[in-house]
Amino acid sequence: MKAFGKILGLVLLGLLLIIVALGFALTHLFDPNDYKDEIRQIARDKAHIELTLNGDIGWSLFPWLGLELHDAGVATLAKPTEPFADLQMLGLSVRVLPLLRREVQMSDVRVEGLNLRLNRDKDGHGNWEDIGKVPKPANPDTAPATTSEPEPQTTAQADKPAQPIRLDIDSLTVNNARVEYNDEKTGKQFSAESIQLSTGPVHDSTNIPVKLTAFLGTNQPVLRVRTELNGELRFERALQRYKLEDMKLSGEVAGDPLQGKTMTFAAQGQLLLDRAANVAEWTGIRVSANQLRALGELKVNDLDKTPQVSGGLSVAQFDLAKFVDSIGQTLPAMGEGSLSKVELATRLAGTPSSLVLDDINLKVDDSTFSGRIAVEDFAKQSLRATLKADTFNVDRYLAPKSAEANSTKQVRQAEVASTEADAMAGAGSTPLPPSPTKEAWSSERLLPVERLSKLDVDADLTFGQLTLEKLPIHNAVLKANGQGGLLTLTSLRGDLYEGNFDAKGTLDVRQQAPVLNLQTQISRVPAEKILESQGKNPPVKGLVTLNSSLTGSGNSQKALIETLNGNASFVINNGVLLNANLEQQLCKGIATLNRKTLSGEPRGKDTPFQELKGNLNFRNGVASNPDLKVRIPGMTVNGDGDIDLRVLGMDYRVGIIVEGDKSDMPDPACQVGEKFVGIEWPLRCRGPLELGAKACRLDNERMGQVASKLAGERISEKIDEKLGDKVSPELKDALKGLFKR
Repeated sequence: MKAFGKILGLVLLGLLLIIVALGFALTHLFDPNDYKDEIRQIARDKAHIELTLNGDIGWSLFPWLGLELHDAGVATLAKPTEPFADLQMLGLSVRVLPLLRREVQMSDVRVEGLNLRLNRDKDGHGNWEDIGKVPKPANPDTAPATTSEPEPQTTAQADKPAQPIRLDIDSLTVNNARVEYNDEKTGKQFSAESIQLSTGPVHDSTNIPVKLTAFLGTNQPVLRVRTELNGELRFERALQRYKLEDMKLSGEVAGDPLQGKTMTFAAQGQLLLDRAANVAEWTGIRVSANQLRALGELKVNDLDKTPQVSGGLSVAQFDLAKFVDSIGQTLPAMGEGSLSKVELATRLAGTPSSLVLDDINLKVDDSTFSGRIAVEDFAKQSLRATLKADTFNVDRYLAPKSAEANSTKQVRQAEVASTEADAMAGAGSTPLPPSPTKEAWSSERLLPVERLSKLDVDADLTFGQLTLEKLPIHNAVLKANGQGGLLTLTSLRGDLYEGNFDAKGTLDVRQQAPVLNLQTQISRVPAEKILESQGKNPPVKGLVTLNSSLTGSGNSQKALIETLNGNASFVINNGVLLNANLEQQLCKGIATLNRKTLSGEPRGKDTPFQELKGNLNFRNGVASNPDLKVRIPGMTVNGDGDIDLRVLGMDYRVGIIVEGDKSDMPDPACQVGEKFVGIEWPLRCRGPLELGAKACRLDNERMGQVASKLAGERISEKIDEKLGDKVSPELKDALKGLFKR
């Protein structure tokens, strides 16, 4: 038995020596370079590709089937002279015996200088689409006849699913590879250059260390990206599961969109693709781009249908203004320090055409927002927002006034200041201020019409406190929607100081000149606070109630004011005419009629009133006010005039009626007696609107009528005294009428 084993061993050793000898003889006596033409023909017949072999072919047979190609290229049969791929060297070795068991065991696989050129022509046809295809003959009639072959007999074994090939590679190395894509129809180009790929042992269901570096570039826009990827790849082909664990991606981006700036980026996490379940996941996300840092997780379902994305995202506090500047972009002009502290946490869901951010916790500077934002359709820019904020200062994010607006404002302020100084110096004795002529509004473009015309938006916003034009609005609510160029303000309401307001309207940008339609209700809001917020010195104090319905058209402040039409009604209760003493004006008129001189120096002081009300009719920027009424203790003021909003000027004729206050005036020269009760004392108010009652003067033209009336009443008293009952009443009335004309 022992001898038999020894003999068997010698036989096996002999067979092995014979096989080694045959392999040695084949590899040394058989040179594949002598058969390049046959190899090319086999590639044409079997693989339907055009193979170019400019370099030597090296090979080994046993125990490794080794192959080494130098300077080779591959083209399609349709364009055999235009290779879509070439390489400097390909080297690989495969164990022979495992191939019989459908196992691929390779040693190191090396690819040097791979150059892959992908091209899509003007008709949208890609050169890679012809790989492995037989080109169609130019003349169908000359197509070679195909010999019919008997169909293979099916057996029970053919019904069994094929066993997957087991892959086993010691390592894979790709050096200095390049991929180029060119689209002739759009002119777009993409390239990946200096590709370096290295892996550890490649086995099914084991972690494979992977390192990949490359330089990516595009021409529309011009971008250049340096990138490096590290991780451990794991594939389980039987389960159709693929993982990239401990993935780390980093690099830099530069190019035209960044305006000479550079963005560094990094991403980490665990990637999973489960083809059997049609699920993809990215967990443990850590992303950074310059100053921005974010964490999160993403999951994609229904990969075989319409992919559904879900997950969460958390962005750490960062300076958004500096981040935008660091990537070469420019934000609209805002107040200093705006968007310096931005932080976000949200749940997200989406599809290829939509995105929803839910459970939002957004912090912007000193404000905190919560709610939901959705883009229902990227193509249509359909935006839906439901947000609630504690505080928000709109003024902080508005552009500063332009040079033109500031210049207009400064000229206006200088004009008003000069007129006001003259008015105060004369305390009503100076001539009427001239009517303002300087335009008070900017002609700069006001609205981004092109952007507004494309909006599809529905917003519902609430604020604990909203600051707008320096006005502190509490419990503010904004509801608006827009589509197809018609924007509708459903409601803008809130509490303002002791009162409240509500506004609604539309903005139509479908026409060449935008059309604004606005309805406003203001209830018991301090008038002086509104004016002070606009940087104006208020001429009046009091609680204003206003109802208005106005329209205007144009895309500048100037155009809107010049086309302003509509109507309004207003009431100001328990107010004060600031730095305006109507009593002084009245006293001067009475002193004139008493033929006395005021002994005291005129002093500017306020005039309190119980009610100031009227109606306004707007026509092309000019508001007519035919029924101004002011109730002052002891007197009533009636007015009729116009307010020219184009230059913020006014021109009023005012009448003051003493209703029975018979007490002495501060100055003895103006005693109010029975004869002055019920007389309408005329004033003229003209000048800048900001002056208010300070622009009022005694109307000397109409004072003559008052004097004539009083003179006529004195003569009537004399007639009654002298004639008594000596003449008939008819005659006395006729005589009195002569003197009253």
